[in-house]
Amino acid sequence: PKSAAQPQAQDEAPKEAAAGKDKDKLSPSVRRLVEENRLDPDTIPSSGRDGRLTKADVVGFLGKQPSAPAPAAGPALAAGARAEHRVPMTRLRQRIAQRMVEAQSTQALLTSFNEVDLTAVQALRARYKDRFEKEQGVKLGFMSFFVKACIEALKKFPVINASIDGNEIVYHEFYDIGVAVSTERGLVVPIVRDADVKSFAAIEKEIGNYAKKARAGTIGIEELTGGTFTITNGGVFGSLMSTPIVNAPQSAILGMHK
Repeated sequence: PKSAAQPQAQDEAPKEAAAGKDKDKLSPSVRRLVEENRLDPDTIPSSGRDGRLTKADVVGFLGKQPSAPAPAAGPALAAGARAEHRVPMTRLRQRIAQRMVEAQSTQALLTSFNEVDLTAVQALRARYKDRFEKEQGVKLGFMSFFVKACIEALKKFPVINASIDGNEIVYHEFYDIGVAVSTERGLVVPIVRDADVKSFAAIEKEIGNYAKKARAGTIGIEELTGGTFTITNGGVFGSLMSTPIVNAPQSAILGMHK
């Protein structure tokens, strides 16, 4: 005699076959969305040809669903997910990109790599940094040493402190040193003007104030224009070496690295 379970199994078989047949009609991308989100295709309105379910149908259906609470643990994205999002560029970033492209297309760029022994500078800084901070109210960093060293080099080789204006070379008899500062809005280069007549403390204070203003977004355009030479310090990010782009219309830039 047949068992009581047999008629029930026979009744369910056609339903399973029908469900399997419907699933076979789904495209791979639609099937993946349905399976990843554990959806029932029969509950999603379809707009495709012959009543087929499209990817847009599934995405639209998901957008109408109430958002579920985030799980306590587990990956933020499903395995194999290829998420992306777009963020408009700020005017500052657009301007930086424009200036860099202009510099590369209008100047003959050459990079020279050299090693510098900072043993004496490190020893001098270690010896005086505590006394310096107490007396001057600012930490003795390395950038003031770099600025002073650059000024001595620019005095020895004035053409590096010059710029080109049309068919003329303009030799600047002052030293306005740009110091690159990294911010969330992009890289900005505030200018330490007349740096040759400023003390180590004055340079450190000015750079620190510029950095705070740049990161707060309150730095003015007049504080970012008119430099004669630029220093950028990629070494603070662990950079071994690089070829920084000249800050036009200047003639050269110094990149400090590892």
